Amino acid sequence: MGKRRKPSPPSRARMAVLTTAMAAGGAVLASGTAHAEPTPSLASVKEQVDQLNEQAEQAIEKHNGFQEKQQKLQAEANQIQEKVARGQEAMNELRTRLGAVAADQYRTNGIDPSVQLMLDSDPSAYLERAAVQNQVSDSQANLLKQAQDEQRKLDQDRAEATATLAALDSVGTQLAEQKKDIQGKLAEAQAMLNKLSAEDRAKINAQQSAEKAKAEAQQAASAAASEAKDRASRGAERPDMNAPVPAASGRAAAIIAFAQAQLGKPYGWGATGPNSFDCSGLTGAAYRAGGVKLSRMSQDQWNDGPHVDRANLQPGDLVFFYNDIHHVGLYIGGGKMIHSPRTGKNVEVLPISAMPYMGAVRPA
Repeated sequence: MGKRRKPSPPSRARMAVLTTAMAAGGAVLASGTAHAEPTPSLASVKEQVDQLNEQAEQAIEKHNGFQEKQQKLQAEANQIQEKVARGQEAMNELRTRLGAVAADQYRTNGIDPSVQLMLDSDPSAYLERAAVQNQVSDSQANLLKQAQDEQRKLDQDRAEATATLAALDSVGTQLAEQKKDIQGKLAEAQAMLNKLSAEDRAKINAQQSAEKAKAEAQQAASAAASEAKDRASRGAERPDMNAPVPAASGRAAAIIAFAQAQLGKPYGWGATGPNSFDCSGLTGAAYRAGGVKLSRMSQDQWNDGPHVDRANLQPGDLVFFYNDIHHVGLYIGGGKMIHSPRTGKNVEVLPISAMPYMGAVRPA
């Protein structure tokens, strides 16, 4: 039996073919791996959607601020334009009177150069020139001085109107940009939810309901512990935590009654009622029902009255959340509030412990 021949090493050409094939196969595998995007978990989707909704609410409060500024500027512009119109009417009347003087002079000895100068030029420059020329009588001087003053006011009012209208245009642009930002964030959140199956969306809703129930239980437990400690320090028995919250009275009762009547109505960004509300729109409308006018934005409502310690909360107080105070609710007692949460949700009752609590205000 002869010796086996050792296999000859592959030729360079064959090696090249094998290398190319392996490289191609690797590229296919790499390509396939690159396109295999992991499916985000429900927890991840919920977290991202919550973040987008919170960002949208922050943008909504800015939008409300721009909107309030726009309304104020529009009111100012209207007033200034009315002043300009009245000033122009006064100037027209003065020029008519000067025209009558000129006509009378023409019928006698010809038009006085002072009157002609007034009719033909800027009254703000006329009086000085006429006085130098000693061409004006006392009666004409009073009339021309009045015309000069009216023209000066008219010029000032026109300049103010121009500046106010320019500011109004700028705020209008900012308002449009803020609206676009809000719509973008809400659309992004909705797009994420739309990618989920109906079953997964139901799970997220169930998680939110469970979180709300957990927050309520924690609030009740905390309130019970606090009350029990207080009672113990006074030698009293533990209270019945199922007892109803004492009813508010007076103005607070009217405010809370209004808010309770809105339960179930949808959140609407920029809305102040009557069919939908955003957070500060709801508190503002509730306080109007109690005869008190609040600022439009939650950040401004934070300054609409003295601040109140959490331990001294009373029904009707405003309660605020998050570091930038972009959310506000109406305290109703028992550690709970009525608030308008965010797009896609309705006005509801929620424990104040469900969100990062920042403080409370009791408007006068």
